[in-house]
Amino acid sequence: MSTKKQRTVKTPSLGLSLIPLLGLVLFLGIGYGKFRFPTQVCMLAAAAVAAIVAYACGLSWDEMFEGVREKISASLPSIFVMICVGAMISSWMISGTIPMMIYYGIKIIDPRWLFVTGFIVCAIISTVTGTSFGSAGTAGIAVMGVAIAVGAPLPIAAGAVISGAVFGDKLSPFSDTTILAPIAGGCDLYDHIKHMFFTTGCASIVALIVYAIAGLSLDMNSMATAETVDAMLTSLEGMYHFNILLLLPVVIVLGGAFLKKPTVPCMLLASLVALILGVAMQGFTVSNAATAFYSGFNVSMVPGVDLETVPSTINTLLNRGGLMGMMSTILLIFCAIGFGGIYSKTGCINVILNKMLSAIKSVGGLITSTVVATIFMSIVTGSSYLAILVPGELFKGAFDEFKLHGKNLSRTLEDAGTCVVPLVPWAVAGTYMANTLGVPTLEYLPWAVLCYTSFIFAIIFGYTGITIRDKDDQPIRKKKEKVKA
Repeated sequence: MSTKKQRTVKTPSLGLSLIPLLGLVLFLGIGYGKFRFPTQVCMLAAAAVAAIVAYACGLSWDEMFEGVREKISASLPSIFVMICVGAMISSWMISGTIPMMIYYGIKIIDPRWLFVTGFIVCAIISTVTGTSFGSAGTAGIAVMGVAIAVGAPLPIAAGAVISGAVFGDKLSPFSDTTILAPIAGGCDLYDHIKHMFFTTGCASIVALIVYAIAGLSLDMNSMATAETVDAMLTSLEGMYHFNILLLLPVVIVLGGAFLKKPTVPCMLLASLVALILGVAMQGFTVSNAATAFYSGFNVSMVPGVDLETVPSTINTLLNRGGLMGMMSTILLIFCAIGFGGIYSKTGCINVILNKMLSAIKSVGGLITSTVVATIFMSIVTGSSYLAILVPGELFKGAFDEFKLHGKNLSRTLEDAGTCVVPLVPWAVAGTYMANTLGVPTLEYLPWAVLCYTSFIFAIIFGYTGITIRDKDDQPIRKKKEKVKA
């Protein structure tokens, strides 16, 4: 009887651990950056490099796939929300809910204050609902619609929407990451939220200043003409019958959040109500409503519309959404998970992070190392959950060694995890935002001000000792002691 030879699994060296990461940078930098290969192909090539390294370390294919399966399991909640948001977008187009937001947004909002308004509105909605996806996919699309109508720069508008959406995602007690971070850091949920007000508040002030300056600096002569705006308004008026009942889907989502009901069922219920409103009040057929829910909304579905008279900007604004509208984004996520799952299963991530831990000598160094490690996890795995959980597990002992309160760790994990994932082109949040708002990740990145100033303030506070609390929840002075061997 033959027996299968058992392979010996060994811990990779630091050099070997860096090879898949360098492969990722190479394939994305040259393959996507220079030759514009599909990102999915580049991610699969990087996953192949990770698999070769994993095999060299003694892992079998079944063990590698187990790592991929673990990452898929961790990402499923976000993927389900993303699919539901796609369906919700198209159903809210059928009902006229989003077009009504765009219509009155164009009429009411001063273009010079559009970016500030976009930030504030999305911040409020994401704080109430606990989801940045829902905020960007509803109010965010309306803000982008106003930006297109008035001719405002779309990357700035997208950056303001994402910054506002992330604000609420960080501070809402209904947000998954807000609940997860204090668990990883070992502190109370509301202590964590109150502690985040320092870094998030400072980052928000900087963001609002930037958006105010950007808005007030707009060249009004280069903006859309009154005739163009009037044509869009006239077209929307001719396509839909606007009334207050169209806000009912919004009320369902917000009410579900207040009552702490599950996110996905609330989104699906709001979508169903929107489809009913579309059929009953806007004259859509049941067939068109079902088609839009599945494959996305198209202006050609509007009863009696003459496509030749519809401005092209209307098509850009409204043709989107649907269950299938998210599939290319989800494919990219699975390709990224293939890389991240194999890479982490090999133990490469732990090798790199443990190397960082050994170099920490001060509180400032500890906070900075946590930020770098969390950003590293965000880039490699594309998952805000893993970006919070893995560094949280590895760095918790170091925070205890420095006698620091757990809320310092939980805050840092969100400042560099929740905030950075929307800036990673292949991450769940990054792909969703780019696809939903219609602006590539690297174009809106400089304008997503809150997303990077949050961790900058975390580092500043770490080195100065400002807002850092000890185990007894008392302010600390700047720490100089070294970690005990």
